[in-house]
Amino acid sequence: MKLEETKISQIIIDNYHKRLKQALHLDVAIAGAGPAGMVAGTLLAKKGLKVAIFEKKLAPGGGVWGGGMMYNEIVVQKPAVHILKSFKIKHQHMGGDYYAANAVETASGLCYRFLQSGGMMFNCISVADVMLRNNRLTGLVLNWTPVELVKLHVDPLVIESKYVIDGTGHDADVASVLVRKSGLELYTPSGGIEGEKPMWADDGERTTVANTKEIFPGLYVAGMSANAVFGGHRMGPVFGGMLLSGEKVAKELANKLKR
Repeated sequence: MKLEETKISQIIIDNYHKRLKQALHLDVAIAGAGPAGMVAGTLLAKKGLKVAIFEKKLAPGGGVWGGGMMYNEIVVQKPAVHILKSFKIKHQHMGGDYYAANAVETASGLCYRFLQSGGMMFNCISVADVMLRNNRLTGLVLNWTPVELVKLHVDPLVIESKYVIDGTGHDADVASVLVRKSGLELYTPSGGIEGEKPMWADDGERTTVANTKEIFPGLYVAGMSANAVFGGHRMGPVFGGMLLSGEKVAKELANKLKR
């Protein structure tokens, strides 16, 4: 068998462009391939909805990969263990409400299940701006992450979506660019981004789920983005709240899109 370099390139280009064109019009666009985003994306795709995740880093998985201070283990509390089970991710009961899981298996398992559910994943792509129509968020303006990092003057491309989930973690990229560029108010006490508070794992895990909601017409926040927008505490390498946040936003959006 003889391999042809240009044939290899053609396959990659053709298949990528096919997927990218399919992602131009979505039911749900998710910014950020962290645990909340991938759980939400998997559950929505399983409902037959058209879902794509846009991740600015090379490796999907958010903060899961590094575990706690690069000890690649994470903790998940009992109320979220059913999600690990449904994603077929191994875990170990450590007493009480504490369960441990391997960080690498968790990140890769979430990613694998999302892709197997029919969702589309695009890495190394950043949200440069948002698209608004009639006071509603209707899409994302995207560019390659390296272009954004070195600030090259390269115009972006746009995808359209019925709903957007900001799952970009501590930075809350989508909510931040919406407030900064439009001056429009969010559904928060100040109308802006309240800002993340210091470490308090118990409260942070609770508010991660409570703050998972619509913050502007067409825009939801999930995972650490939810706490950053509403002023919740950070929680470190415990991820049950992230998983439950993804489950919550998926249920809400599936019901809305079904109607």
